[in-house]
Amino acid sequence: MSDTEQVENGAVRELGALIHHLADELASFRRRALLAEARLKELEAHEGGVASFELATRVTELERENVRLADRLQAASARAKQMLDRVRFLRQQTQAAER
Repeated sequence: MSDTEQVENGAVRELGALIHHLADELASFRRRALLAEARLKELEAHEGGVASFELATRVTELERENVRLADRLQAASARAKQMLDRVRFLRQQTQAAER
């Protein structure tokens, strides 16, 4: 057997080992993908699927808006209280001046 044939045989064995390793890795990825798909289907069945995700997203948006609106309401209430206090003060001043 010549040196060239030995190198070729070694390269073929190395290529065969690489292909075998890649096939094992591909099988592992396939198993993981199948498990992930099964889990996703299970979650969709229990939680209503994509609609549930969209609903959860919408709920989150509404909760944020609710917090923002509560903050605005609190600020508006504080301003209204200040205005009411000013009106009371002016009324007291007017009543005191009339006496």
